[in-house]
This record gives sequence, C-alpha cells and structure tokens, in this order.
Amino acid sequence: MVKNQRRAVQYGAAAVFAWSTVATAFKLSLGYMSPSQLLLYAALFSCIALSLIVILQKKTHLLRAQLQAAPGRYLQSGLLNPFLYYLVLFGCYDLLPAQQAQPLNYTWAILFSLLAVPMLGQKLRRWDLMAALIAYGGVVVIATGGDLRGFQVESYLGYGLALLSTLLWSLYWIVNTKDKGDPVVSLLLSFMVALPFIIATSWYRDGWAMPQWQGIAGAAYVGLFEMGFTFVLWLMALKSAERTAPITNMVFLSPFLSLFFIATFVGETIAPATFVGLALIVSGLATQQLGPRLAQKPAANAPKPEIDSSR
Repeated sequence: MVKNQRRAVQYGAAAVFAWSTVATAFKLSLGYMSPSQLLLYAALFSCIALSLIVILQKKTHLLRAQLQAAPGRYLQSGLLNPFLYYLVLFGCYDLLPAQQAQPLNYTWAILFSLLAVPMLGQKLRRWDLMAALIAYGGVVVIATGGDLRGFQVESYLGYGLALLSTLLWSLYWIVNTKDKGDPVVSLLLSFMVALPFIIATSWYRDGWAMPQWQGIAGAAYVGLFEMGFTFVLWLMALKSAERTAPITNMVFLSPFLSLFFIATFVGETIAPATFVGLALIVSGLATQQLGPRLAQKPAANAPKPEIDSSR
C-alpha cells in the first residue's frame, strides 16, 4: 500500500470513531437479548463481513494454507476471541453501567505488558509498573464510585468479568504474536473455528428463541464495527501511515468519545468518579507508551558529548 499520511489519519479517525460507539451498542443490544445471543448474532455478521473482505482481497486461498499450518493456534485464538472474550465482556456489560464497564476494558494493554514478561520473555520495565499502579488505581476509583474509604462495589461479579475480559484479550494477543499469516485471514479463521462453540453455548443458554429486531440490528452493528470491518480499517491506517505514532495516539480519544455516546444514547449520567478513574487509566496507558520515548530524549540543556578524535 502506498504511504499517505492524510489517508492514514482518515482511516484511523474512522476506526477510533467506530470503536467509540460500540460500548453504547453493547448496552442497547443487551436490552433486547442475552449476552450469548448477542455473541451469536454479532459473530455471524462478523463472519459474513470478514468473508466478503477476504473474497474482495482475493485471499481465499490463504484460508486452508494458514489453517493447515497451525490448526492448534487457531483453535486457541478462536476460543479466546471471539468465544470466551466476548461472552465474558457482554456478561460484564449486562451487569454494570456502560460508563463503568467501558473504561475497565482499556486496562488490557497494561496487563498484556505484565503477562509478556513470563510468557514472551520480555523484560519488565519500570514504566510498566508505574503504568499498572496508575491505571489500576483508576479501576479502584471507578469500582468504588470514588468512595475509597467505604469501598462499596456495585457488582463484584461484574467487575470480576471486566478484569477477566482484559486477561482473555491479552492472552489472545500473546497467542497471536506467533502468527505470521495474513491478519484478516487469521481473524476470519478464529471466528470460523469459534462459531460451533458459540452456537452450542447460545443454544444451551437460550434455546432457539428469536430476539427482537432491535437486538438483531444492534448485533449487526457490533459484528461489523467492533469485531469485523473496523479491524481492517485500522490495519489500513497503520499500513498507509508514514508515521504511526499520530495514528496510535488517537486511540486515547476513544474512551472519552465513548462516554459522550453513552450519556447521549444510553442516558446514563456520567459520575465524577468515572471521569477521574478514566483519566487515571488513560494516564497509565500514556505512561506506558510515552514514558520510554521521553526518557530516551536528551535534556535540552544537557552538555553535548565530546567526540573522540583519536579514531
């Protein structure tokens, strides 16, 4: 793909905007269907969308080749995402207000960096520890509604599912660090492998009851803009970018835009503790991403190193 920074910013902005709306879509859809039903219909729509993209990109021949090369890995990734991750995530949104469930999901990047130490052999940086302390401090603020002394949590199960979803998402990306195949094809394979498990779970929990059309419409939106098309849009942004930093930094706007949509369309009054907790979580993410870069820059007034003229 030809590098074009302006086009990359447009792709990235569109992806961030779409991701900012999905927490609202989760909550509204769960008003008409159960978490397992939402997962089933969203996964079906996502499979259709990803299949069309793979066909249009003329990559269908890669499906069999990549699956045969690593069937066990695709079984692992499919069970983690979309099956377990979204089942747990939708369960979390079913129990918690969207304004509380949404910020907690962003802590997965912090957990990923911690898990990468034992699982990928990476070094633990001081920035990762600082980021974890700041971000999980934000989690405590949101969970307690800012009442740190009373420490009254609205739903221990809901917050447990929220944190479990970050663990599952982190494990999914750790599994996929070894995947050398086409990313869109890999995502479609994960969904195809997971689909029988999703169908069986939905049938076991809810039978074959047909949801209302509002729920199906919401599931279609989730399948297209959370699970499927937006992922491809983000890849296009990164591939066409001359500089990826401005693109990846746009992700920090997403949680705040998401709160705006939650307040506008779900009707939740955003609590002050939510803003404080989210600010801490985003600060933790910024510390993790930007801290090492700033540390590498020499101070403005630092003396210039002397040049060894003997060489």
